[in-house]
Amino acid sequence: MIKSFYLFDINEDLVNCYKAVKENVGQLIDELGSFQNKFSRKKKAERKEFYNDTRKRFNHEKLSGFGIKTAAKLIFLNKTCYNGLYRVNRKNQFNVPFGGYENPRICDSENLLATSAVLQKAEIICGDFETSNKYIKKNTFVYCDPPYRPLSPTASFTSYSKDSFSEQDQIRLAKFCCRVHEKGARLLLSNSDPKNEDPKDTFFQSHYQQAVGFRIDTVQANRAINCKATRRGKINELLVVNYDSSDSFAK
Repeated sequence: MIKSFYLFDINEDLVNCYKAVKENVGQLIDELGSFQNKFSRKKKAERKEFYNDTRKRFNHEKLSGFGIKTAAKLIFLNKTCYNGLYRVNRKNQFNVPFGGYENPRICDSENLLATSAVLQKAEIICGDFETSNKYIKKNTFVYCDPPYRPLSPTASFTSYSKDSFSEQDQIRLAKFCCRVHEKGARLLLSNSDPKNEDPKDTFFQSHYQQAVGFRIDTVQANRAINCKATRRGKINELLVVNYDSSDSFAK
């Protein structure tokens, strides 16, 4: 059983929200319950205006600090925006449009309480993935879930932070994973499979050499976001690992 763990993320909005769930989940549930009641009482035509006003207030409030009310706004926006997407512009402003869902579950108190209980074992740190290096030792288990590498030049869902996550960052992450492997730690990384669009794209095979000790598995996952409806649904994704099922640590 894992007794403690570290959670690293470069997204300051998300990190502060994690801390709110960990430290003040009761107050957060109260705020979200209020959002649920206000939103459900509004007519369809009023809901978009309410969403846009909340988004504007969220972007303004987070400039001067991030409290329980701001965390509640972020969760509300996530539950009611288009496809539950998180995206910011160069000014670090959340800019996802309204989703228009009929009955979104804004306050999931059972899930929030369970998440808060798990997070009591976590140290939550805002920082780039390389910040975690000094915490990684032999027999540490490391899971990397970066913004996925775009499948095509028109894909733009890398705006997870105001500085985005570039191709060079993907290469930097691959080099970091090699250093993790050299330490003797177990590693699992998830990412997109470029062969969905280009069978000749060998980016991951080139940067996660099997000879070094990595294995690349292909799995299927549901993809809800795509400008073309025919490309939504099941799609291949990649899991990069440096251990196998016979490894006692993996069990």
